Amino acid sequence: MSLFFAPVVRSRARMPVRSFDRNFERFIDEMFVQPATRAPQLKEDENTWTVTLDVPGVSREDLSISVDGAVFRIQTRAEAARAYKVAYELPLEIDADATQAKLENGVLTLILAKRKPESKARQIQING
Repeated sequence: MSLFFAPVVRSRARMPVRSFDRNFERFIDEMFVQPATRAPQLKEDENTWTVTLDVPGVSREDLSISVDGAVFRIQTRAEAARAYKVAYELPLEIDADATQAKLENGVLTLILAKRKPESKARQIQING
């Protein structure tokens, strides 16, 4: 009688997840599952912020952009083919009247003007 020994193979479910697997899952999520959640690109100069966001498959008629103080919101109409809703807060208030938006090839570019701070200092008369 002969004995046969075979190594025990651990199932994949019990093996620790390799970093390659996590990176691949993150790549798939970013590319196909959550394209609207990627952080926008932000550039700043003395007078404006330039924000660039990917909004593939969204038409300009379906987009709504609003500014409230230092917060800007971007969302699609309920009937739009793709749902998109996000809000970002900047460190200073935004001048909505001087802000511009452009949508080309699924890329939304916002040029958000910085509101100039208004001095609230007042002269006080000395009575006496």
